[in-house]
Amino acid sequence: MYIKTVAVLLLVVFMVMLVGCSAHTHIVGDGAQGMQQQEARQWYILWGLVPINDVNTQTLAGNADNYTIHTETSFLDFVINIFTQWVTVTSRTVTVTR
Repeated sequence: MYIKTVAVLLLVVFMVMLVGCSAHTHIVGDGAQGMQQQEARQWYILWGLVPINDVNTQTLAGNADNYTIHTETSFLDFVINIFTQWVTVTSRTVTVTR
């Protein structure tokens, strides 16, 4: 009985941790013309409801008129979030490709 309860609790915890695993891609202009990338980490509190910092994608893109913005929960974010989500802090990676 005890092992079953622990297994169900672990399953629920892993399901909650994986809920936010999604990626978004935004194409600006004609999209990325090369392979130059800039990366930043976006931090949130209250499990993603309130952003803590501001990642300015135009600054990451530099002077480029055509670029692609990709936001995702990377493997590193997943590992970080294991330790920080208990205090409601989570992160996502923002990558701008020019």
